[in-house]
Amino acid sequence: MRDTVLWAAVDDYIEEQLVPEEDGMQEVLAACDAGGLPAIAVSTAQGKLLHLLARMHGAKRVLEVGTLGGYSTIWLARALPEGGRVVTLELDAKHAAVARANFARAGLAHAIELREGPAADSLAALHAEGAEPFDFVFIDADKPGNPVYVDWALKLLRDGGVLVLDNVVREGGVIDAASENSAVLGTRAAIERLSREPRVSATAIQTVGAKGYDGFLLALVRG
Repeated sequence: MRDTVLWAAVDDYIEEQLVPEEDGMQEVLAACDAGGLPAIAVSTAQGKLLHLLARMHGAKRVLEVGTLGGYSTIWLARALPEGGRVVTLELDAKHAAVARANFARAGLAHAIELREGPAADSLAALHAEGAEPFDFVFIDADKPGNPVYVDWALKLLRDGGVLVLDNVVREGGVIDAASENSAVLGTRAAIERLSREPRVSATAIQTVGAKGYDGFLLALVRG
């Protein structure tokens, strides 16, 4: 039995106790709402988790696929050491404009590079440019594109780099091999791609909370 009200209440408690208001983060969400963006950003607790993962890993170069309004981007950028950089990719020009304003509001525009356009094209361009390898990649974009994004992430991550793939449980839909849902198909293909990659050690965790029933995949790229 699912109890979304209880899940959200527990998230509220976690955030109240462990994730007190970070400077400007509520303003970031308010700007996303005012800009008419869909309410699909990571939760506050999830944002703090990304921040801690990147910080514990000592990430200096972070790649994000799917910017939306920049909420998760700012959490990641705040984990960087001096001189660190986030490269974030966004298809929608309206979303990108809101995100850029949020980066400036947070005082982090200098540490974030936002590339507009189809993520697959931006990833290919980064590779063609010989971009310095990334330490940490967070993928949270259109789910049918997940297999392509994972392939590029494996090319762009350094040995010892970390990959986080969001929304991999799909309210349990991920186990439906007969699914015709493109998001499920893309997610399954990405998971199966990683399962065949000998350089990768990975797991996935189911989650419940204010964002419902879902989960994320965490992978380490070994040399």
